[in-house]
Amino acid sequence: MASTTEVPQDLPKMQYRFLGRSGLQVSCIALGGWLTYGGHVENEKTFACMKAAYDAGINFFDCAEGYAGGESEKVMGECIKKYGWKRNDYVISTKINWGAANGDNPVNNGGLSRKHLVEGTRASLERLGLEYVDLLYAHRPDRHTPMEEVVRGFNFLIDQGQAFYWGTSEWQADEIERAQHVATRLGLVGPVMEQPQYNMLVRERCEREYALLYENHGLGLTPFSPLKGGILTGKYNDGIPKDSRFAVSDDAFAKSMQERFQTEDWEKEAKVVAALKPIADKLGVSQAALALAWVLKNPHVASAITGASRVEQVWDAVRSLDVLPKLTEEVMGEIDDVLGNKPAPLVRRF
Repeated sequence: MASTTEVPQDLPKMQYRFLGRSGLQVSCIALGGWLTYGGHVENEKTFACMKAAYDAGINFFDCAEGYAGGESEKVMGECIKKYGWKRNDYVISTKINWGAANGDNPVNNGGLSRKHLVEGTRASLERLGLEYVDLLYAHRPDRHTPMEEVVRGFNFLIDQGQAFYWGTSEWQADEIERAQHVATRLGLVGPVMEQPQYNMLVRERCEREYALLYENHGLGLTPFSPLKGGILTGKYNDGIPKDSRFAVSDDAFAKSMQERFQTEDWEKEAKVVAALKPIADKLGVSQAALALAWVLKNPHVASAITGASRVEQVWDAVRSLDVLPKLTEEVMGEIDDVLGNKPAPLVRRF
């Protein structure tokens, strides 16, 4: 089925990267449904954004059982069905932990118990209209459930053909290491990927805490919030524009951003972002493209998960690939000087 919006001729060719040590290749830019699809963005706009992404070579789409009470999965599934995409041509992920929409009693509709992993995944697949997802994440750790139960639960779903790979989201390094240890002891599959927040303003975990996980286990990253909610685009440096989403929307995320505005943390971040503008101007790129390319410069990042409520935002994200060659060692040093938050190297003790 032809797209109603033509791919711009100047759009760079999509790049694909292996997900950690797996043989799976994902587009280095992914499209996620957090806070948008199934929520404040109408379905037709969601379809347009997903189709634009697919036409641009993006093959990775991310959602979760907790996004918009399961509606994000529904609308993504409807889009896939609408355009008749072949199942082997795209990679889709979902995340399990918050499944309140799956039932009336919240007691066992959350966490990572074997019961919720199995039932939650089945509910997600039903909403997506798929037989399996490619990637299945533990959407935050569950410290009430034994790690062996968690590892066995994800492996059961893989053995049943309901997922191909499993991973974590916002887990601490020692928790991921314990999951790997349990999996090795049991002869099972450990987590292949982690979905953390990672951007110019949030770096410690990905650049320092996970260092040994890359080396020992080949952990792959699929980070979210590469623009930190839009702050790194620079458009909020002078406050929240009256026509912006944060100004007109009443969803939970927009409200949280409104509360942050003019706080000490906001002012500090805005000052840093404003200081990055001369570097972006010198390179002839937007601050958004600079920020996204900076995330992709990290060799452990397999795919950066972006959001879009308009087709133009999809194109802008893809254009960040043109910025990558411009991020020389010298430029990266200039950026670090402005950010002032480069984590210290992990010290080994033998």
